[in-house]
Formats: sequence, structure tokens, C-alpha cells
Amino acid sequence: MKPHLIVLDLDGTLLTDEKVISPKTEETLQLAVSQGHHVMIATGRPYRASEIYYRQLGLTTPIVNFNGAFVHHPTDTSWKTMHETIALPIVKEVVEAMQDFSVDNIVAEVMDDVYAQYHDERFLDILGFGNPIITEGDIRTSLKTDPTSLLIQANDQTVDPIRRHLEDIHAEVIDHRRWGAPFNIVEIVRHGLNKAVGIDAVSKWMNIPKERIIAFGDEDNDLEMIDYAGVGVAMGNGIDRLKSIANEVTDTNNQDGISLILEERLNLKKSILNQ
Repeated sequence: MKPHLIVLDLDGTLLTDEKVISPKTEETLQLAVSQGHHVMIATGRPYRASEIYYRQLGLTTPIVNFNGAFVHHPTDTSWKTMHETIALPIVKEVVEAMQDFSVDNIVAEVMDDVYAQYHDERFLDILGFGNPIITEGDIRTSLKTDPTSLLIQANDQTVDPIRRHLEDIHAEVIDHRRWGAPFNIVEIVRHGLNKAVGIDAVSKWMNIPKERIIAFGDEDNDLEMIDYAGVGVAMGNGIDRLKSIANEVTDTNNQDGISLILEERLNLKKSILNQ
């Protein structure tokens, strides 16, 4: 079988609800690699919060972070890093506009530097993965450079109005996606960026055509990736919109849904998996 590129979202996909890779899924991925296939991660997380899983799987591929705003190769310096930021004046306009909405927090990330509008211990615990430098206070004055991404923490009632505002006012310069539980987060990146953009660059570099890309996801920020891949797979716990465009729907992230598809699609030796 010709080499395939297996693309994995992290939260709600590769990771169980306990934020770990299950033993069976890890073994399946290692078996796929041993048979000549390639595995890569495409996530909304920054690299500092995904490196642990990259290392655990022993990956040797580029990684897509910040939903396509940052793509680099951790182990190959010859790979040309892709890093697209949001213009600082646009960020300040968005932050200013959010004063008219009920938001819990606004966070800008400049690679591994985090700027938080308000102090929120629970939210900052998640953003603090990898020990970034965290600056708290009004982003309109504290942020001095173009950020990689902007996060708006809202609630059930304000998420959709905020997204409509962003679409009406800033559609030509930014794109936005929604995170799932446990927070209602609207993530903003530069216009034209998504996971599929990064995956396209990686697949061309590896000379693997779209028809040999198998991508797994569960959320709003996986739509372009699932649509782009030759085989787009929605997790059983994924949102309905993603399931509607996916080629296949598998079991949940807690039920080794990734293994189920890969065993079948790549004809992996189940006897080895079940030892």
C-alpha cells in the first residue's frame, strides 16, 4: 500500500476526555508508521501545548498549530516555517468592539507569550500549559506586536452575536472558529488560514496526494481539514455539521475511533494490535 498521511486533531479526537492518548490508539498509530505511513498533528493549540503528544508518538513530521497560523517542523530545520499573524490595529478594533458584548475574557497569543484582558485562574490554567509568559491587563495597551491568535471567552448567549459581528465587520481580514466544552471560545486568526492550508503545504512537501490523506476531527475548526482530505473522518463525539460533510463517522475519542478507521482503511494487522 502506498504511504498515507494521517492527520490528527488533538482535543476530542486523538485525546480522550482525560487528555491522554489511549494505549490502543497509540499502538495503532505506531503500527501504521512501521508500515510506511506518516502521522501528523493539526491543532488549534500552540506548539508548547501539543509538544508532549508530538514527542510521545515519536513524530518526525511538521505540525500545524493555531489552526494553521503556525506550521513548523520541530526536528528538521530545512522546513520553511509558516507563521501568519493578525495586524495589531485589527486586534485593537476587535477588543474595543467587545466592550459592547458580555465577555468573560479576551486573550492574545504571540507564539508563547500570552496577554489576558482579565485574570481567570481556570482559563489561564489551560493557556498556561508549557509555562508561557502571561501578561494581564488591557490588551489595547499591553500588546505591542501582531499576535498569532486572539481568543474571546464568551457564554452561550453571546457567542453567536460575537461571531456575527466579526463576520459583518472584519470578514476580509480575519477568520474565526468556535471551541467546544468546557469553554465557549471564539478563536480568531488571520483571514484565509485554517488547518487545511497547513496540511496542504505538508502533503506537497511529502509528495502525498489528497486522496491518500486521512484526517480526523470533531469540531468547528476541523471543517476545512475534513473537507480537504481524501478521507475526512468525524469522531462520534463531533458536531453535527462536521459529520454531515465527513466521508466517514467513527466511534468517539474515548472509544478508539481513530484505530477503528485505520485498521480498516490501511489493512493493519489486527492480531498485532490485539496482543
